[in-house]
Amino acid sequence: MDPALSSGAGAGRFGILLFPGVEELDAVGPWEMATLWARQPSGPGQCLLIAQGEGPITCAKGMVLLPHASFASAPPLDVLLVPGGQGTRTEVANAELIAFIRRQSASCRAVLSVCTGAFLLHAAGLLSGRRATTHWASLDRLRALGDVEVVEERFTRSGAIWTAAGISSGLDLLLWFIAESAGEDVAGIVQLEAEYFPASRVYGRAATSGKGSAYFRANS
Repeated sequence: MDPALSSGAGAGRFGILLFPGVEELDAVGPWEMATLWARQPSGPGQCLLIAQGEGPITCAKGMVLLPHASFASAPPLDVLLVPGGQGTRTEVANAELIAFIRRQSASCRAVLSVCTGAFLLHAAGLLSGRRATTHWASLDRLRALGDVEVVEERFTRSGAIWTAAGISSGLDLLLWFIAESAGEDVAGIVQLEAEYFPASRVYGRAATSGKGSAYFRANS
């Protein structure tokens, strides 16, 4: 367990940012893990979906999610998770959203991103000089920013900033975060309750086509 993360009094408030065009699993996968963790004494006392307004959010593939709070009504968070998706390409220029990330991160003990959520963290000034990853199709875009140490790993940590690669990797990021925050045994309980034991089979030839991140090309 990481002593810098363990508070001994639960994980406080865990918030997941929503915006139009957010990738469904980027948000819903971590939500599943965080809310299972919340059943444990070490888990979050409150899990919140937060968006700019309080109206429904249409995700990248049509799922509609209803936030619990807006930027204006959201309480201070202990952990903020920023998902990715096609919507990030627009939201990097959304001054109100970027200001929300920056404002919340000032008091968070950890800020996490999944997929292209990394670009929103960068826009908020949180990735400069740090190690980070993102979806394999956006690794070169992240490198092009020039001030990020881009790694082709499924998830990585740089101080209080945790980033995950594409979409499903958010599930692994959350389990790792739980293990570091509350210990391996608690993460194991969450993993079992979620029955998250991914099969090792790699289908077809797409993963060996030369595309993708180094971490899975090496194992394909």
